[in-house]
Amino acid sequence: MRPASWILTSAFLTSAFIAGSAVASAQQITGAGATFPAPIYQKWFGDYRKLHNDVLINYQSIGSGAGIQQLTSGTVDFGASDMPMTDQQIAKIKVRPLHFPTVMGAVVPTYNLPGASADLKFSGETLAGIFLGNIKKWNDKALVADNPGVKLPGEDIIVVHRSDGSGTSFVWTDFLSKVSPEWKKRVGSNTSVSWPVGLGGKGNEGVAGTVKQTPYSVGYVELIYAVQNKMSYGSVKNSSGAFVKASMDSVSQAAAGAAKDMPADFRVSITNAPGKGAYPISSFTWLLIPGEIPNKAKQQAITAFLKWMLTEGQKSAASLDYAALPNEVVAREMKQIASVH
Repeated sequence: MRPASWILTSAFLTSAFIAGSAVASAQQITGAGATFPAPIYQKWFGDYRKLHNDVLINYQSIGSGAGIQQLTSGTVDFGASDMPMTDQQIAKIKVRPLHFPTVMGAVVPTYNLPGASADLKFSGETLAGIFLGNIKKWNDKALVADNPGVKLPGEDIIVVHRSDGSGTSFVWTDFLSKVSPEWKKRVGSNTSVSWPVGLGGKGNEGVAGTVKQTPYSVGYVELIYAVQNKMSYGSVKNSSGAFVKASMDSVSQAAAGAAKDMPADFRVSITNAPGKGAYPISSFTWLLIPGEIPNKAKQQAITAFLKWMLTEGQKSAASLDYAALPNEVVAREMKQIASVH
C-alpha cells in the first residue's frame, strides 16, 4: 500500500495539472494600461472568466502611457487609456486601434489635512495655483475664499502628483488647462507633464498611498481609490459656478451633453462640461482594440467580451463608483464592434 503522503501529493499534482491544462487550453488575451479603471476591469475580467472558462484575460495596470507604448510595440492584444490617442500616436501603430468607451469616472482632489472640520471646496483656479506652486499655505486667501467659515492651518501644502505617464494626469491637466490660462501656458495637458512642484507617486495607488501617509498633502486620484482608501476629497467648482462633489450622478450629468455630440471615433473630452450638477473633472475611459485581429479565435473572444462588457458588465459599474455609459453611446459602440475583423 502506498503511504498517505504519496496519495495526497499525487492528488495535488493531478489537480494542479488539470488546473494548468485548463489555463493552457483557454484563449489567453493580454492587455495593459490605465490604472483609473483597473478596479472595474479586474472585476469584469474575473466575472467573465467564471462565465467563460475558455477565455482568460490578463490585464496589467501600468498607466495609460505605458499601455499605449505596449500596444504600439505589439506586446499586448489591447491597450487601455484615459486619454484618447492622438493622431500622431495612432499613426505609429500598424493596425489602427478603435476606441471603445467602457465606463465614466471622476478624478478628485484628495487631501490629508489633520483636524479638518469640513469637506473642502476647490475652484479650478485654486487647484491650478496649488499645483503651480503659487499657493503654498493651507490658509492662503484663495483657499479661504473657497471655504468660508472653515478654519485652515498655516502649514505648507505638500503637492503629490503622478510620476508615470498617466491618463488620470491627462484628465487632471486637461481640466486645469481649461480653467487656468497660466497652467495652459506653463504646463499644458498630457499624460506626462513637467510638474512645477511636488512629490511623484506611481499609479493611482502610489498617489493615494503618499497622500494618506503625508500630513498636509494634496493630490489627485480616481474616485474609487479615494473611496477604497477612506480618504478625504473635495468638491470642485464647475463651469456653472457650483461646487460639486464627484458621484455617479454628477459624472453622468457631465457626460450628458457629450453623448449627443460624441464624434464617430469616440475621442472626446468631457472636463469642465456645462450643467449646474456636472462634476467638472469627469472622463470616459477607453479600451484600445485593434481594428484587425488576424487570429480569428482571439478576435471572436475579444468581440464577445466587448458585447458582454457593454451590456451585463455595465451593471457592475455603480458598485465600484463608476458611472455606466449612456445608452446612446452603448448603441453606437455595439455597431463599432462589427468593424473589428
